[in-house]
Amino acid sequence: MSCMRKVILLLVLLPLASIFARTDASASNDRLLLATTTSLYDSGLLEVLIPPFEKLFNLKVDVVSVGTGKAFRLARNGDVDILLVHNPTAERRFIKSGYGINRREVMYNDFVIVGPPTDPAGIKGSEDITEALKRIIRSGSTFISRGDESGTHKKEKELWAKAGVDPASGRYMETGQGMGLTLRIADEKRGYTLVDRGTYLAFRDKIGLVVVYEKDPLLLNPYSVIAVNPARYPHVNYVLAMAFIGWITSPEAQKIIGGYRRADENLFHPSAIKEQPARK
Repeated sequence: MSCMRKVILLLVLLPLASIFARTDASASNDRLLLATTTSLYDSGLLEVLIPPFEKLFNLKVDVVSVGTGKAFRLARNGDVDILLVHNPTAERRFIKSGYGINRREVMYNDFVIVGPPTDPAGIKGSEDITEALKRIIRSGSTFISRGDESGTHKKEKELWAKAGVDPASGRYMETGQGMGLTLRIADEKRGYTLVDRGTYLAFRDKIGLVVVYEKDPLLLNPYSVIAVNPARYPHVNYVLAMAFIGWITSPEAQKIIGGYRRADENLFHPSAIKEQPARK
């Protein structure tokens, strides 16, 4: 980094430092309300990603772990300062409606179908995800859905629609719960379920389900961060929200995300910083 760029960076950061350098944890500038998904929370990533941010800015992040649908409702009510979610269609709608601003891509992983090792529906040989879902219904196998309007549930409904199948025509059960509990129920029922890879890897040693279908382009699972619009809700902590956006998309945080592994597998892949082509 050139000397001039360092000077510019200091001029930007020093005013913010004066805002964040507080010792009173009850002050409004020392707490950030973050609504995020149960899938992301269950993966354990936030336990390593948030503490460095809290230490850097001497503040507390209060995490509200809910389904993506509820996270959006909290934000639309002005009850949180920032979102970290995974439903691009809903995110764009949220921005267009004026509830959020400064959406940034943060990371991605993918969804997988997990089920009993015996794979009674025989979906391992499916040509695509729609064929896999059809085989589950045709075989009379059990499918366990979160049924909670989360990002995972919305993706699942999108996939059923693409397959042209009504899941209710088969052995279909909705838990209305987060991903971790839904995985446990699917394990108990010896059924199939859709889960993001990160949460599955975090729970893999606690359940008997295995990945039976994966690596379909339709199963991509991107995560984005969005600040709640202060023009609509003047009481939200926009300064801290922007600080968090800056942090989670920074090289340091992106390195933490890329380095977070379970059983020698990456749970997430950073996407905020695009790799630059080599100069000729």
